[in-house]
Amino acid sequence: MAIAKRVGEPEAGVDMTPMLDIVFIMLIFFIVTTSFVKESGLDVQRPLATSQNNSPTSPPIAIRIDEIGNIIINSRLVDVERVAATIEFMLAENPTDKVVLMASDDTSHQQVVGVVDQVKEISGLSLSIVSNR
Repeated sequence: MAIAKRVGEPEAGVDMTPMLDIVFIMLIFFIVTTSFVKESGLDVQRPLATSQNNSPTSPPIAIRIDEIGNIIINSRLVDVERVAATIEFMLAENPTDKVVLMASDDTSHQQVVGVVDQVKEISGLSLSIVSNR
């Protein structure tokens, strides 16, 4: 005997709603019971903010290298070998800790590196390189 399928009768299926309820209850259970462990790391000692001093600071020493390679320190034309001596002479007159280097776009890298090396020979100075655009 053959079993015929009846037309219009819905197919049998499994209701997934109770299973989803159980999954969500388990998810909530595991979230609530999980213990979070504090991971070890480095303790960073951040510096405290200090108030600004109202005392005027001395202006930085300005070094400019033009497009043909002339080195000008505070309106004085200087040779690359005399940069350190000129800066030390200016530091004796006006002590400062900042040097600003402005090089033209057409200046050779060798010229800029030579000046930077001369400035680095003097300890206690911070060098800033500024674009000349």
